[in-house]
Amino acid sequence: MGSLLLITTVGSLCSILLITVSSEPKTIMLGASLSSERHQFHFKIAVDKLNERLIRDNSVLKDNVQFNATSILMDGNPIRSALDVCDRLLTERVYTVVASHPNSSNHAPISVSYTCGYYQIPVIGVSARDSAFSDVNVHKMFLRTVPPYSHQADVWVAMLEHLGWKHVVFIYSADEEGRTVLSRFQTLAEPKEIKIDRTIKYLPGEANYTDDLQQIHGLESRVILLSAATDDAEVIFSDAETLGLVAQDFAWIVSERAFAAVNTPVGVLGLQLVNGSDEVKHISDAVDVIYDAFSRLASSVQTLEEPPSSCSDRKTWMGGNKILGELKQTKLQGRTGQLRFTEQGDRLDAMYEIININTSRRHVAVGFYGGLQVSPTQPPPTVIKMDEKPQPLRMSQNITWPGGVTVKPKGLRIKRNITVVTLHEIPFVEVNDMPPDGVCKPLKKDSHSFPCTNYSSDEVKCCSGYCMDMLQKIAEIRDFNFTIHLSRDGLFGSFEKRNNSDLKQWNGMIGELIERKADLIVAPLTINPERAAFIDFTKPFKYQGLNILVKKTQKDSSLASFLQPFQDTLWILVGLSVHVVALVLYLLDRFSPFGRFKLAKSEDTEEDALNLSSAMWFSWGVLLNSGIGEGTPRSFSARVLGMVWAGFAMIIVASYTANLAAFLVLDRPEARISGIDDPRLRNPNENFRYATVKDSAVEMYFKRQVELSTMYRNMEDKNYMNAASAIEAVRKGDLQAFIWDSPRLEYEAANDCDLTTAGDLFGRSGLGIGLRKNSHWTHPVSLAVLELHESGFMEELDNRWILVDSKSQCPEGNSAPATLGLTNMAGVFMMVAGGIVAGVLLIFVEIAYKRHRGLKEKELELARNAADRWRGNIEKRRTLRQTLQKQREEQMRASNALQNKHQEAVTEGNNMPTPPYRRPSLIEATGSNALGPAHFPPPIGQRASPTQYTPTHGGVRSGRTVTWHNPAHNPDFSVI
Repeated sequence: MGSLLLITTVGSLCSILLITVSSEPKTIMLGASLSSERHQFHFKIAVDKLNERLIRDNSVLKDNVQFNATSILMDGNPIRSALDVCDRLLTERVYTVVASHPNSSNHAPISVSYTCGYYQIPVIGVSARDSAFSDVNVHKMFLRTVPPYSHQADVWVAMLEHLGWKHVVFIYSADEEGRTVLSRFQTLAEPKEIKIDRTIKYLPGEANYTDDLQQIHGLESRVILLSAATDDAEVIFSDAETLGLVAQDFAWIVSERAFAAVNTPVGVLGLQLVNGSDEVKHISDAVDVIYDAFSRLASSVQTLEEPPSSCSDRKTWMGGNKILGELKQTKLQGRTGQLRFTEQGDRLDAMYEIININTSRRHVAVGFYGGLQVSPTQPPPTVIKMDEKPQPLRMSQNITWPGGVTVKPKGLRIKRNITVVTLHEIPFVEVNDMPPDGVCKPLKKDSHSFPCTNYSSDEVKCCSGYCMDMLQKIAEIRDFNFTIHLSRDGLFGSFEKRNNSDLKQWNGMIGELIERKADLIVAPLTINPERAAFIDFTKPFKYQGLNILVKKTQKDSSLASFLQPFQDTLWILVGLSVHVVALVLYLLDRFSPFGRFKLAKSEDTEEDALNLSSAMWFSWGVLLNSGIGEGTPRSFSARVLGMVWAGFAMIIVASYTANLAAFLVLDRPEARISGIDDPRLRNPNENFRYATVKDSAVEMYFKRQVELSTMYRNMEDKNYMNAASAIEAVRKGDLQAFIWDSPRLEYEAANDCDLTTAGDLFGRSGLGIGLRKNSHWTHPVSLAVLELHESGFMEELDNRWILVDSKSQCPEGNSAPATLGLTNMAGVFMMVAGGIVAGVLLIFVEIAYKRHRGLKEKELELARNAADRWRGNIEKRRTLRQTLQKQREEQMRASNALQNKHQEAVTEGNNMPTPPYRRPSLIEATGSNALGPAHFPPPIGQRASPTQYTPTHGGVRSGRTVTWHNPAHNPDFSVI
């Protein structure tokens, strides 16, 4: 029981002791490695004031934290300086260290940063400005109240933008500091379109830099930026004065250390960090930053681990990174200005003073940059607002420039004699031979013509055209002279390998521009990404696209032009309908009870009825709108069909007439292809060839477009060296399509009626003037081009050189309808001529047919007459035989009577003599008028054959021989 009571008592005492200890303020030891005892004293005072501020500000830290200070003098030897940190600072368990520089030199506190960084102890530098401390991989625990030297590039960019200079020469040392300044300047200058014409890198410590500076004379820029150490700057200034680089028209802007040279020339602009050398103020600001950071750590100060106590302590201190993070988040207004830090620990918004050397060689402040200017009479605010921004650049106009002048230099070497390269490309540039008098004559009114050298033939030509007139106008606006020469290889320019090497270079006009053989390219140069990566372009002087030039194609047959309104199928159906309707009309009228066939009983005859021929005539007459006087249908059913057929004919004729006007009056030669999407281009064949110009922007366009890769591969080995040869090939039919810039093709189509453009524009782009990269002429010439656009001068050039005017040699304008000619209507005339010939042939056929039919009818008539006569003769012979029979009977009766009489006479006169008996003749027997002499056959010596008899009519032989078999004409027949 006693033991338990003892244990309880001891536990209570321990709890009371812990509570007592925890209620005591925690000591935050701040260390410093400074350059002098005076700075140590000021550091001690600044830390002591923090405890007073805790009470004055009623900070939450006043009961929990107490700041204390310890400091050492920084040794010039880095090793001894590191040992001092281990032996004299870490043993005091410092939470942060403020570092300056050795008293004997300006060497950076690298050893302090390395040592403290190894043990995760934050270091705040108050004088180190080397760019190496921005590397967080090496100096990961380093923070500084002064900006690095590389941040002077921010001021330089602001000054260049304020002064309006866009081209500079950058001189820097071949060390890490120089490379860092250059890199930051390039990063900041690019968005501002500030170009570096030349970077000159020099080796520090040299005794002469004349060779490095000599090249500045050949550059266009006259603004020189110098980043150098003080010793190197003295040599550079001396050599620059010798070379005349600090004379009038030059401008020098130098870094802080370079401006400190004893021989800085008159007119140089330099920078000086405000309070940059006031170490006391920077120590005070460093202590304020620490105070601000620990104020934000108030809730966790008591839980911070103790920092390492010696360099032999291997335990990683985790509190250092937490303190460093809060230090970087600090934003306040200190004694040196506004305090903010980057993630690398570099100070932002530092304030610089811009100093100028006047003619009295005195330093004169002409401007400020950055930060909020601190008033010397009023204390700065402890904390600044989060959205408060640094003040912009403020510069005076009273600046002395190199040469002692007060007028701001233009910053560029004004070159008034410009070398221009161009090439032959109608209508933009036309190249003609020089006249004998040696003076180039303008080709058109208000145009210009200039001498241009052809180096390939060592001849001087005359250049005129759209681009030459534009060049003359720009030269007047920008006040420069120019000389013109033609491209040495006649190419626009392409990026390709030269001399079988792997190195690619530009050829053509672009190559000459890059190689400084020319200052401007004034030609129809297409603006594209490939070229813009190596040269500069002005604003486009003409917007254009790509088009396709083809040869016009005529209709295959103009004789059948009048048949074009209807297709062949429709013509066949119309012709078939005519005959079908005619047949139905005939049938309806033929079988209708009210038709002409049924009514033809009294006065009408069969010929008056509607026959098939009349129905055909009616059907064609209605269709061709001709008058019909006869042969119309009589029945109601046939007439209804006739009315329907008339309506059909009206629609067909009206449609034909309208389409005939469209096909003949508006008929024009058509292009062979419809545009860039034509299947003959997308799916090429051997019979259809198309191409462009080799190494041109058009070829680059097809090479760049994935969907046009097939066309590019097909054209690659067919491309021509220039546009003129390709256009001539289109005229001759060797090339079916030529793809090129639309202005040139429109010009050719307007001046050659056999050529035309096909389809719509594609691959739209602009034509611009080419200049060297970062040329100072780019902006002035671009403004001149825009001015020409606004004044309407470019439109005048279009009308003068490209567009079609009223004097075009083509007989027809593109917008006017074509006039009908013999070639269009020859088929109709041929049809009429064919009808005439057909009519003549048919009349001969009719005559021949009628003659043949007349002979047949005559033969039939003769046969009928002969048959009638033969029947008459037969009848007459029958009558004759009857008559003869009667005569014979009478003779027999007479003979019998005579015999009877004779017998009677004999009987009566028995003894009388009897005369001899004679046969009576036919005449005697019948009488002389019984039969005409023609009815008796001729004598035996004169009669015809027994079976032939030639009848006569009125004593005239008929010419017909009738064969008959009458026994009465038999010579052997005799009447007994």
